[in-house]
Amino acid sequence: MLKYIGQLRLYDTRGTLLDKFSRLTCGEDIPLTDTYGELLNFAETHAVEGNCWQYYVAYFIASDVNAFSLAYERKDDARGTLKAFALDDCKNLMAIFNYNLPSLPSVGNNASLLANFKSVCRKSRKPYAEIIAQFSRDLAQCRSAESFFNTVKSFYISYGTGELGLNKAFRIVGKDELPPEKTSHHSSQLLPVTCTDTKRLSDIVGYDLQKNLVVANTEAFLQGKKANNTLLYGDMGTGKSSTIKALINEYYKDGLRVIEIYKHQFAYISDIISRISSRNYKYILYLDDLSFDDFEVEYKYFKAVIDGGLEIKPDNVLIYATSNRRHIIKENYSDGNDIDSTDELHKSDTKNEKLSLVSRFGLSVYYPSPDQRLFLEIVRELAKKHGLPLDADLEKKALTWAIRNGVKSGRMAEQFIHSLL
Repeated sequence: MLKYIGQLRLYDTRGTLLDKFSRLTCGEDIPLTDTYGELLNFAETHAVEGNCWQYYVAYFIASDVNAFSLAYERKDDARGTLKAFALDDCKNLMAIFNYNLPSLPSVGNNASLLANFKSVCRKSRKPYAEIIAQFSRDLAQCRSAESFFNTVKSFYISYGTGELGLNKAFRIVGKDELPPEKTSHHSSQLLPVTCTDTKRLSDIVGYDLQKNLVVANTEAFLQGKKANNTLLYGDMGTGKSSTIKALINEYYKDGLRVIEIYKHQFAYISDIISRISSRNYKYILYLDDLSFDDFEVEYKYFKAVIDGGLEIKPDNVLIYATSNRRHIIKENYSDGNDIDSTDELHKSDTKNEKLSLVSRFGLSVYYPSPDQRLFLEIVRELAKKHGLPLDADLEKKALTWAIRNGVKSGRMAEQFIHSLL
């Protein structure tokens, strides 16, 4: 195996299981926990069913970011020297993929366990696990280096490469929050959110007008057309955040990725944008429950990021925010008086300063609290989904629940149904 790995020119195996297993073939004394134990842990967290070695090699190919993988992520054609190197690498990767593990003395009878792995916990699987499993099956059908090359190329065209290609959603972690071995010259790092909501747009009952507005804007964005930064505002528990989360599941295969940002992380936005602007995905920067009090001035920086600063926002980045406040920033009654008892003159200037943030969003979508008819419709749909009986007693209990909790909303309807399960 070391022979094949040593001949790779584009793919970097340092620190991977490929490197560790290749050292076993040279007779190096490596603890089993660093090889087989690590491979089995990997297989378990990915809920592998079948050959876990081949699954790992497929995952390695899918996640390695190099000139070849990036070229096909951008839908470019690798030509000349790059294609020659890629073909040669695929020949060696095919040999690694089909390597005869039983030939390793330390494997012995355990080879059949690695070739027929059965995960005991399907719930632990990564969101991209089935994609890699299918990729592994496709690679196993290849009978030549050229067919292996074409299969790898097709994967990069469809899904891209690296963590940005495999995962749907990400969160930002500051450099000071990372261990030393995980840090880089960047001020922050994107970490995948591996456990995401599985909700689809069809699971959000009602609010069809609102959903259609958001979907139309998102589809225009994915098609490379002009699209607007969007503010989803309104009463709590009405489905604003759920709409954005559902977009991830609806349009992941179309290249949509979502990055969640909190307002204390606004200083990282420029750094993040500079790193994703050249990737062939469409990114939504997602700001949930966005609001500012009078003493918070981060909104001034945020205004420049959205629209108004010297650095323009790239075409593959859009901002979606949710808020319970129409104008995001706290407003006082005195803001409407041009002159009041305070020392500040021209209060209307302060008001315009606050309103200028929301004006940066080209699309504002209002989510009102549902009336009784819609609230009960949501309850019935959720009850049907969970196999609960639909009767008058259900609706009566639902209304009592809403009155007791002081609000009718989709979230309240969901909490009511959960109380019956």
